[in-house]
Amino acid sequence: MPPRPHKRSGAATAGRPHAAWALPGVLFFAFFAVVPMGLAFYLSFTSWDGLGDPTPVGLDNWRKLIDDDRMVQSLWLTVLLTAASWVFQTVIALLLGVWAAGRQRNRAVLSAIFFVPFLLSSTAIALLFYALLDPNFGIIQENILGSSSGAFLAIVFVGGWQFIPFHTLIYQGGARQIPEVLYQAAAIDGAGRYRQFFSITLPQLRHTVTTSTVLMVVGSLTYFETVLILTKGGPGTDTAILPYLMYEAGFKSYDFGYASAIASFLVLVATGLSLILVRLTGFGGMRSTREGM
Repeated sequence: MPPRPHKRSGAATAGRPHAAWALPGVLFFAFFAVVPMGLAFYLSFTSWDGLGDPTPVGLDNWRKLIDDDRMVQSLWLTVLLTAASWVFQTVIALLLGVWAAGRQRNRAVLSAIFFVPFLLSSTAIALLFYALLDPNFGIIQENILGSSSGAFLAIVFVGGWQFIPFHTLIYQGGARQIPEVLYQAAAIDGAGRYRQFFSITLPQLRHTVTTSTVLMVVGSLTYFETVLILTKGGPGTDTAILPYLMYEAGFKSYDFGYASAIASFLVLVATGLSLILVRLTGFGGMRSTREGM
């Protein structure tokens, strides 16, 4: 008789954690993310001033969302801020991350210093730059925050100053996973440092770029503290992005139903853009745990 197949031993499943280990993370995400999003989506179909019980109003808040002229302007400003932030942060973070992945002298110390801004809160950073950009007592004797372009660029710069270190760390990890043999082979073929960067490093970091981009897009769509402290949506409404419009609707007009509709719209947009990026870049089809392999 042919030997019976052996049952799967414990060694065959070694390294595969039990599903129960994911329970704390699932509960945390459900309590602090899923439940609040579900509550906001429910409130988007009601009229509520923060007191008493919400009154169902059907699709009135969503119709108001479509017909609101400020909504169109805020959506355009949000898209523009997202695009500008992506360009500014990606270029610098990618170059710093690739550099930090090397073996330069004092690299570890400099990498730690670069990471310090990310450890500060957005509120503290916004207050710091608000003082630095004060036309009377700041380091620049011009009213930068008083002009539309100056206020917008200030928001992009302050956001980049805080979050570039985080994305630098992502690119540093991705660059360290690139097999050294690729660079050795390129050097033998006579490829210089710039040729290696564009022909090896960038293609190998394509999935890392996708990961960083998704985080940037979601972060830009929920950007709020810096706008509130630096410009308060001004001058006029020139920096009133969607999260700030949501804040005004909820905490100035006390229309929490409409504010919840804006919040739900932001969630839908962020989720849709993330799925599109993952689909177009082929990130979902990546199987290797090592970048580019």
